[in-house]
Amino acid sequence: MARPTADDEVIERIVDVDISDEMETSFLEYAYSVIYSRALPDARDGLKPVQRRILYTMEDMGIRPDRPHVKSARVVGQVMGLLHPHGDSAIYDALVRLAQPWAQRLPVVDGHGNFGSLDAGPAAMRYTECRMAPAASAMTAGLAEDTVDFKPNYDGKETEPVVLPAAFPNLLVNGSTGIAVGMATNIPPHNLIECVQALKHLIAQPEADSEELMRFVPGPDLPTGGKIVGLDGVKDAYLTGRGTFRIRATARIEQVHARRKGIVVTELPYMVGPERVIEQIKNLVQAKKLTGIADIKDLTDLANGTRLVIEIKNGFNPEALLEQLYRQTKLEDSFGINAVALVEGQPRTLSLRDMLTVYLEHRLEVTLRRTRFRLGRASERLHLVEGLLIAIVDIDDVIAIIRSSDDAAAARARLIEAFELTETQANYILDMQLRRLTRFSRIELEKERDELQARIADLQGIIDDPVRLRQVVSDELDEVARTHGTPRRTVLLASGGGAVSAAKAKASATPLEIADDPCRVLLSSAGLLARTDTAEPLPSGGGRAAHDVIVSTCTSTARGEFGLLTSLGRVVRGQTIDLPSVPATAQAPNLQGGSPAAELFTLEPGEKVLAVSSLAEGLYGWALGTERGVVKRVNPELIGKDAFDIIRLDDGDRVVGAVELTHDQLELVFVTSDAQLLHFPADAVRPQGRAGGGMAGVKLAGGAKVVFFGASRQADAVVVSVAGSSKALPGTDAGSVKVTPFAEYPGKGRGTGGVRCQRFLKGEDVLQLAWVGPTPAVAAAASGSPVELPVEDPRRDGSGTPAGQPIAAISTRFHD
Repeated sequence: MARPTADDEVIERIVDVDISDEMETSFLEYAYSVIYSRALPDARDGLKPVQRRILYTMEDMGIRPDRPHVKSARVVGQVMGLLHPHGDSAIYDALVRLAQPWAQRLPVVDGHGNFGSLDAGPAAMRYTECRMAPAASAMTAGLAEDTVDFKPNYDGKETEPVVLPAAFPNLLVNGSTGIAVGMATNIPPHNLIECVQALKHLIAQPEADSEELMRFVPGPDLPTGGKIVGLDGVKDAYLTGRGTFRIRATARIEQVHARRKGIVVTELPYMVGPERVIEQIKNLVQAKKLTGIADIKDLTDLANGTRLVIEIKNGFNPEALLEQLYRQTKLEDSFGINAVALVEGQPRTLSLRDMLTVYLEHRLEVTLRRTRFRLGRASERLHLVEGLLIAIVDIDDVIAIIRSSDDAAAARARLIEAFELTETQANYILDMQLRRLTRFSRIELEKERDELQARIADLQGIIDDPVRLRQVVSDELDEVARTHGTPRRTVLLASGGGAVSAAKAKASATPLEIADDPCRVLLSSAGLLARTDTAEPLPSGGGRAAHDVIVSTCTSTARGEFGLLTSLGRVVRGQTIDLPSVPATAQAPNLQGGSPAAELFTLEPGEKVLAVSSLAEGLYGWALGTERGVVKRVNPELIGKDAFDIIRLDDGDRVVGAVELTHDQLELVFVTSDAQLLHFPADAVRPQGRAGGGMAGVKLAGGAKVVFFGASRQADAVVVSVAGSSKALPGTDAGSVKVTPFAEYPGKGRGTGGVRCQRFLKGEDVLQLAWVGPTPAVAAAASGSPVELPVEDPRRDGSGTPAGQPIAAISTRFHD
């Protein structure tokens, strides 16, 4: 460029700007950009712009779950070049988080390679590979059907979706975290099945508030499991959008060496890595703020998951040391919920109901737009098919007109005039292949026409009827939960709790201040074990715990023994002193301070504790019923083992019910999946030794199995049965429930088929749950909330009443 000469006129334009005004304007523009375009998720699909662009680009590139992985650098480069004009490291960091199973409850990116850990970052993007996870397909499904709006990209040469269709509530399921200017968001992950239950309830009851919805979404469900201690902060967050809760690691006491015990941590708080915990413990030991620790090892691997072993020096109480670790390290951490997301382009603090409502409105709009798109496509196709049928009927005239025309335009005009066709139909006929002129093609076209007319009527019905539209959304949510839903990982504890004993202590280590007083051992439907501080009968309402229901109880002493009857037909000895103590107050015993049986005892994979039993002298015996209809009565032959078998099971069979017998006047009861109930006296079963395999209890129809076995007195017992669909995902189908007096069912001989106890309604084909026991019966959902049972129905084979929500457990109010 030539320099200006003296003859050239140089014009300078200098504008004076106040620096404070310029800084204020620039900062506000920057803040708006961070809030709306980077840091906060959209409440509809729960994604930030960079996350949305990653999933859209992978969908556009065809990197779907059924395709091979591609280099992460390829995806990052495509996102950066077309949609996201920021640094590649920011895009790759977002992609990595979408693939980490400890950060996402339902990962939407399937990563291959080193995607990091809780303590270390991922490998460079040139070394890792990725593709869409199955859940990502649910997020992008329908993009090609005009379900969402598109907007120009940063240079106006491409377009990108404003929001994804999102077939599941991603904001709640995977949570979100981000720091903007002047505001931040921090939303924990939740369980997909619970969120779908809440959405379905909101569809049926649009006026439901957050407290009502908390019956279905009782708390977060973190990818790393753990225990949430105290639910008050969770409730505050669900009501106001802000709250704090504590997450506690899952730990148990084990005999790690022949002469040394240790604390074994199997689940850590959300986003806390084992290396961080190890470093904290080492610093506390070096500073002499923590004593009694001999060694600490990280045995975490891909096969067994998290396993952090803290060895305890001899002479130290592991339970007390575990309490110190909870107080001084990240084995117990806090999580502050700040549910801020963009709603209609504006940041808002959202309650649980707000988040579900915004998503539901978005999903209704997506479904309506998709239905209109499909209706338009079906109408266009029907228009062409009708034109083809006209041409085939008068095919000779059509051919004659085409052959005698000078060009395609003339042929088109003559066809339109001769057969009253539209220009679109005429063009389609002119493009038609000769092989379509067969009689078979006409039959196919007539069939297609009829199918299109029926489909158009169905689609138009969905558009015209808001109730049908909401039902379509509800059915699609059911399908997503069935496909991608998984059981809850995080245990919710309503109270603060304390350190829990997870192994039997030596007699010398038993605290002297604990007297050998009578007490009662309790087992809840969730597998929690506890003992009361007295052997007094449980108060009215004592069959219901704050989290679930008490399904079994027995008397013992504080320093005595009790037995666990399991689904593998074993009796496992336990020391009562190892159980956490809960007060038997005027209210129901609160088992939130209880310990899971799997943390207290060594159970086999898939083994479930069915009942607790006294091992005191004078024990009369046990009765067991298996899934294949076998019954066995056992006389106790106690030996000096921690665990022993009391039934020989066939391959594939398991015990579904076990009870402690008190006398021969009890009735043994079987209830099968095809709604058959059989009961007979206990003395009809000949006692066998521990090695016996039992005898025929109930005769099963083909494909049926036993869903309940127990013992009851006929005078004051009731039968509760819950019917549903065998195709439904567990925990999603409420089904129908019936309560009938046990006296209405006649007794029959052992080994027979029983009588029908419930008539199935339309869509029902199986008993999901059954229970027989003394009245009054109590029921609870998986979240712990009570489920109201209908009034007693004297018809033994009548149909049930629709339940308010899925029932997870049924028991009685124990009084003695």
